[in-house]
Amino acid sequence: MNTNNKKIALFPLVMLALGSLIGSGWLFGSWEATKIAGPAAIISWIIGGLIIGAIAYDYVEIGAMFPESGGMSKYAQYSHGSLLGFIAAWANWVSLITLIPIEAVAAVQYMSSWPWSWAKWTHHFLSGGVITTSGLFVVFGFIIVFTLLNFWSVKILTHFTSLISVFKIGVPLLTILLLTMSGFHPGNYGTSWHQFMPYGSAPIFTATSAAGIIFSFDAFQTVINMGSEITNPRKNIGRGITISLLISGIIYIILQSTFITAMPPAMIAKYGWHGITFNSPFADMAILLGIHWLSVLLYMDAFVSPFGTGVSFVASTARALFAMEGNHHIPRFIGKINPKYGIPRAAMLVDTVLSMVMVSVFRSWAVLATVLSTATLIAYLTGPVTAMSLRKMGPKLHRPVRLKRLPWIAPISFVLASLATYWAMWPTTVQVILVILLGLPFYFYYEWKNGFVATRKAFKASLWMIGYLIFISIMSYIGSKQFNGQNWIPYPLDFVVIILASLGFYYWGIKSYVVTADYYKAEELNKSVAGEDPED
Repeated sequence: MNTNNKKIALFPLVMLALGSLIGSGWLFGSWEATKIAGPAAIISWIIGGLIIGAIAYDYVEIGAMFPESGGMSKYAQYSHGSLLGFIAAWANWVSLITLIPIEAVAAVQYMSSWPWSWAKWTHHFLSGGVITTSGLFVVFGFIIVFTLLNFWSVKILTHFTSLISVFKIGVPLLTILLLTMSGFHPGNYGTSWHQFMPYGSAPIFTATSAAGIIFSFDAFQTVINMGSEITNPRKNIGRGITISLLISGIIYIILQSTFITAMPPAMIAKYGWHGITFNSPFADMAILLGIHWLSVLLYMDAFVSPFGTGVSFVASTARALFAMEGNHHIPRFIGKINPKYGIPRAAMLVDTVLSMVMVSVFRSWAVLATVLSTATLIAYLTGPVTAMSLRKMGPKLHRPVRLKRLPWIAPISFVLASLATYWAMWPTTVQVILVILLGLPFYFYYEWKNGFVATRKAFKASLWMIGYLIFISIMSYIGSKQFNGQNWIPYPLDFVVIILASLGFYYWGIKSYVVTADYYKAEELNKSVAGEDPED
């Protein structure tokens, strides 16, 4: 897709991933999680990191086997045919076109609380946590700029994100240092389990999906989707994911702890963790502690952090849509590559328009974060199944990275992704599943156009996923009241049911693999990485 001189080395790859990972999640996640779970929110970040880390592990082996742009949108099709491939690709794409506007919304929300007299005009951008019509046009402006910075070349993209990522890492670290020096109250964690978990244990899990934590860690797929544009993908795909997730995970956990310990105890005693209301959480905290110059820096970073993530994900989203066209289930013009710059410009423009539509419908950061997390998790459910299915159906495929722990990490990651989908709570889970199902008319139209070749075979291979989506929808409704269900299955028995059922669907999925023309294409692609020695 690109010439060698445009390929991305390990350092700019890590910077690109960090530019995606450290976005609006750090600006809002700690506050949202603390509101839900109190001091126990720190456990939510650890759980979120473990879930995404386990899922990412599955994709390292597949990504090294098939280094291609937009790969996350193709892998399921290689192992289970066109229908599962379409469901996974569509779910992943829905999450990506949600991510671009959520970063723009974050920047505009911080703008709306600028404290200076000359900036009063920005206060109309937000009302009751929802972007207003005037704010929406500013969001559109951000989305257009994100796109333009990707429109000419990968080289411009990596130079921009490497520079911006240094700033994005530095500001959270400075915030941790200054807030800790200005207000450090470790007693805020409490001296008993009740004080540490004031609202019980269930909100710890709720916060993982509903406070933007899964969303904050999700950007590891930036590395996977760059695929063939990475130098030495055999080594650098795994390294890029591991390094970027570790750095961002450490920063997020320390930030959460800083937010908890910097809060004035008198304020917690008066309002409780539920009652703490901020429009611009860390900037408001800096003003509260009298560090006004830090608040100015944070207002600046509220542009930079979401900006870097938005820019990075315009690239990933375009590659995901480009890959979907390669699966022959969306219009052909979307898959055209610009011959000069080697990027899918048409896909980029389509994503820009649909991102604007998405934010016009969902104007709240919290709602966008929950929708995004759920769609992402549904897409990721295919990863562990595909990784293990390829072990069975293609034992002779070349594996530059052969993961020794995959046979037991794959089912664990499937179960964790299932639980996190459930934690998004009724009715969000069902709403996102319905959005994903909206793509099926495209699938069946193109299947009809192509003469329904192997459609029945693909449907049979996808029955496990269809059954799973029905199961998780029902569980969301009849599950415990802590997750907004009818409490027919109380907490924590609902977790036991989901774990056991998920393992059943996982093993059904592995047994459902099918050899199609797409698998033979994958074999041809795999030959391009042959000749390398496998490593763990």
